[in-house]
Amino acid sequence: MAARVPLGCEPVVGSLTPSRKKEYRVTNRLQEGKRPLYGVVFNFIDSRYFNVFATVGGNRVTVYQCLEGGVIAVLQSYIDEDKDESFYTVSWACNIDGSPFLVAGGINGVIRVIDAGKEKIHKSFVGHGDSVNEIRTQPLKPSLVLSASKDESVRLWNVHTGICILVFAGAGGHRNEVLSVDFHPTDIYRIASCGMDNTVKIWSMKEFWTYVEKSFTWTDLPSKFPTKYVQFPLLIASVHNNYVDCNRWLGDFILSKSVDNEILLWEPKMKEQSAGEGTGDVLQKYPVPECDIWFIKLSFDYHYKTAAIGNSKC
Repeated sequence: MAARVPLGCEPVVGSLTPSRKKEYRVTNRLQEGKRPLYGVVFNFIDSRYFNVFATVGGNRVTVYQCLEGGVIAVLQSYIDEDKDESFYTVSWACNIDGSPFLVAGGINGVIRVIDAGKEKIHKSFVGHGDSVNEIRTQPLKPSLVLSASKDESVRLWNVHTGICILVFAGAGGHRNEVLSVDFHPTDIYRIASCGMDNTVKIWSMKEFWTYVEKSFTWTDLPSKFPTKYVQFPLLIASVHNNYVDCNRWLGDFILSKSVDNEILLWEPKMKEQSAGEGTGDVLQKYPVPECDIWFIKLSFDYHYKTAAIGNSKC
């Protein structure tokens, strides 16, 4: 028997109707070949490049710049040496000297770090045993990136040194593909991941932070770094009944979506001294019509005021 929600604690059903009218119009349209594009991301890491965005699809990573009058200029295009590569995800990062990096991964499980300033490959990360579904950058330390993989793990990398610092997997880890991962916007130690095991897991790096700091000064081979396994999350939340293909922090709350034509806003509540235990209290449900297929991501604007998501129709 399902637990009854106390009176007055039911989730509020949100609306897609804006409180004040905003005008949007298409200013340009581009097509990159005939292979699907899986990702597009603006550079929120460096204000110098606020009007620059990157796309991934097939074995190609392309960088564009938005100009006045709706004009879009192609700045760079990287084509992977493996013609069978299919990039699923891309994220902006930067070296410790501020150089803009693009970090892309996909079906091959190899993560490419592209130095956009020097127009060349900076490093390639090999570690995942299967495809990479999402890459996210730490906004407070943009030389750190997370990767979520079909191999049921999440990995933390240092793009400057090429070191795999932490692997989130094991006894308390995901039991199927990890589809999405995100850094907390202000708590540098905390991340969230979700996947095909229908769960969202919240993890802490606090206990292992000395290894993160060590990764910046490591001078030996990256393969000799003492990579640590994080086996137990702070919280395992089952707020969805199907695949969870995207989760994003909104302050201390989480927005997550499954294949149920809605996005959930919920509050994770951890039990003190009980790793993995706790609840996810759903606060609001946002309807997303025609969104009952998986691997559709949601994204925020720079100020976290607006969320955007596609669907199967448009």
